[in-house]
Amino acid sequence: MSQMANGFEDKTLKCKDCGNDFIWTAGEQEFFSKKGFTNKPARCKDCRQKNRQKVEAEYFKVTCANCQQIGEVLFKPANPDSPIYCKKCFEEKFLSPVA
Repeated sequence: MSQMANGFEDKTLKCKDCGNDFIWTAGEQEFFSKKGFTNKPARCKDCRQKNRQKVEAEYFKVTCANCQQIGEVLFKPANPDSPIYCKKCFEEKFLSPVA
């Protein structure tokens, strides 16, 4: 299964999550090279997808305490009663010059 594409050859790598072997194709290697990526992929396609879903699932819905706009944050608010502000309201409240 060893194909050549512009000097790249299919390689067998081991997934760091599941431990299974997967093929890093010559085409994928060429893509990595064109993008300037220097590291080999560490996960197989299935584990990359699971990892991506896990990261996406870590967003939490919040409501701005000032304008009531609904947004998402990357942290779970420790105290649900603490005010959380959208970017616009936060900047107005904390970054505006004092008159």
